[in-house]
Amino acid sequence: MLTLLYTTWDPSTGIHLGPVTLHYYSLMFILAFGLGYVIMSKIFKIDNVNQKYVEPLFTWTLVGTILGARLGHVIFYQPELFTEDFWSVFLPIQTKPEFKFTGFSGLASHGATIAVILTTLYYSYKIIRKNPFWVYDRVGIVVALGGTFVRIGNFFNSEIIGKPAPEDSPFAVLFPQQSSEYGAIVARYPTQLFEAAGYFLLFILLWILYRYTNKKYQQGWLFGVFFILLWAIRFFVEFLKEPQGDEFIQFAGLNTGQILSIPFMLAGVVIMFYSKNNKITEEENGKPV
Repeated sequence: MLTLLYTTWDPSTGIHLGPVTLHYYSLMFILAFGLGYVIMSKIFKIDNVNQKYVEPLFTWTLVGTILGARLGHVIFYQPELFTEDFWSVFLPIQTKPEFKFTGFSGLASHGATIAVILTTLYYSYKIIRKNPFWVYDRVGIVVALGGTFVRIGNFFNSEIIGKPAPEDSPFAVLFPQQSSEYGAIVARYPTQLFEAAGYFLLFILLWILYRYTNKKYQQGWLFGVFFILLWAIRFFVEFLKEPQGDEFIQFAGLNTGQILSIPFMLAGVVIMFYSKNNKITEEENGKPV
């Protein structure tokens, strides 16, 4: 007789505080940016950089993440929203077929990455006035940790779920609250947790490399490692993940998420090679801005 081993994941919507409900996804987002702020403050202290530069970095990263992630999702997975419900692209609402507050349900990490790269460029040249790769090396550390919490939030929301898994698999999870777009409610791979675990291990690796090696003086090296491994994690987990909306690009059996990840991995390799000629001394690293 076959014994079903899968776990049923059917959490409440959030923490109820009287008339207010603190949704788990929102809580994970707050934790991601809150811990990111604390860790970046510690990094700047280690590097002898004035703490006044932490807040503008936090602000620009927050704006870039939300706006870029939302635009990335719509462009790559739901472009019809530009004509069918334009305001829902930029605001946490839907106006058709009826007005409804939705929150930002639909965020793409590829779009967030592009936007954060651009906002960090502005921050590097106009605010802190350091080499952008010096900033990217440190931003990558906190982004890896932030990605961990975001994927845990997706798990709470029963979204970005995996493909059907054998019911006797130790990784099989039943998501009763899954969206109808994924089809039948059957045991599936918890790909959100696979990604979260990968991102957390990446955070640990980057933190060790930053604290206990001299690689932080090779501007761009840590960022190159971050780019290669982050998008490699995303690339391989995609094999077990259900497609996210309409596939914008497909080639050789790869889905949109995988194809978009390849250029980022290649960029990481190029950045690591570039970093060989972009070294600074310990004195230059700690030079006040």
